[in-house]
Amino acid sequence: MSKNNFFPDRLSAGYQAFLTGRFPDERARFRQLAEKGQNPEIMVIGCCDSRVAPELIFDAGPGEMFVLRNVANLVPPYEPDSHYHGTSSAIEFAVNGLNVKHIVVMGHASCGGIRSYYDDAEPLAKGDFIGKWMSQISGTANQLNFSGKDRAGDLRLLELAVVEHSLHNLMTFPYIRQRVQRGELELHGAYFGVATGLLFVRDPETGEFHPCGDTPVPQDSEDA
Repeated sequence: MSKNNFFPDRLSAGYQAFLTGRFPDERARFRQLAEKGQNPEIMVIGCCDSRVAPELIFDAGPGEMFVLRNVANLVPPYEPDSHYHGTSSAIEFAVNGLNVKHIVVMGHASCGGIRSYYDDAEPLAKGDFIGKWMSQISGTANQLNFSGKDRAGDLRLLELAVVEHSLHNLMTFPYIRQRVQRGELELHGAYFGVATGLLFVRDPETGEFHPCGDTPVPQDSEDA
């Protein structure tokens, strides 16, 4: 903990580095954002895994992306009821409030949420919240042909399928479907290799994932 005993030392040190380093360089930008508000064109729906930070991966500055992170980058279907919907409310704000032009669902290798579902692992799969949260991918998982012999391959297959699952559920939101049909909003799928740093993007025509840009693919990459 910090010298004041109520804040972690790592965060205090990081803030001081920000205050004396990056903030002075971008002071005008922060002031403009404070006065005029945010106006990002891109929303990224990613996993809350600490290894997969969208702002770092996409080299984004303040105000450039509206980021939503949850366990396993999941988008539930559109369900306007009396329950709490944190993910859906963030999506609603990004689309109807900020008028984003792109929504990117980004999955990643070595996803703990996906692994907990695949392994039926305790306590994750049996907890009060995570098990129920991950159960929404059961239909998607049941449609996959797992080898049962290649655990890493099966996990990657499910990680990619969950990106597709979330993209499908985004289209159940009426205002998203309408904007996509009018050409005002585009949906994208992506997949990040934690160990390799490689980003794969989904071809909307085929549903296949390909390296982003001209990035070479290492032949020995386990999570590529």
